[in-house]
Amino acid sequence: MWPEMHHHHLGSDAPERLRPTQMSVGRVEVARKRREWAALGRKQRREALQQQVFPAVLGPGQRYYIIDHHHLGLALIEEKVERVWIALQDDLSWLEPAVFWRTMEFRSWAHPFDANGKRRDFRDMPRRLTDLDDDPYRSLAGDVHKAGGYAKSNAPFAEFLWADFLRERIGARVLRRQPHRAVRTGVKLARSADARYLPGWSGAAT
Repeated sequence: MWPEMHHHHLGSDAPERLRPTQMSVGRVEVARKRREWAALGRKQRREALQQQVFPAVLGPGQRYYIIDHHHLGLALIEEKVERVWIALQDDLSWLEPAVFWRTMEFRSWAHPFDANGKRRDFRDMPRRLTDLDDDPYRSLAGDVHKAGGYAKSNAPFAEFLWADFLRERIGARVLRRQPHRAVRTGVKLARSADARYLPGWSGAAT
């Protein structure tokens, strides 16, 4: 529930100061993280914060740009958590912003696509986690995974690839009004041969 990560170059910061490297989240996922946090006792929360580390790159303005756990970071902000641990992956703070973002994307550390799956300029990247837009299809991708539609993958931004796949095949009205039906349909689609190019696909090619 609370993944662990260990790294030699550790720092800490307030979660509201962390900079995102993507443009959207699934608010359903954020709400789920908040419920998980609320279910922990005081001691469990201290232990969770000691074990949970946010991988980040030091970027322009000497700020930490996190490259994973955006949903958790936003949940912890909303739960008034004051400090989190940072695992520094690299120091790119000396680069000009344009070069910094090109380097981040080259390393698969940034995802400049908005809540509709459209490519955007890096200048449009939100400056705070609280500025991230809601992408309902990112939430659907998470629910489809939890329902067994596809396997967990370590590929960067894999869930967003699944979100875009589902976005083209499940209407927004169905997703909004019949979310359980959308998940059932999503599982079938995720196991279909059409999805075999996606990370974590576990269907059978025909």
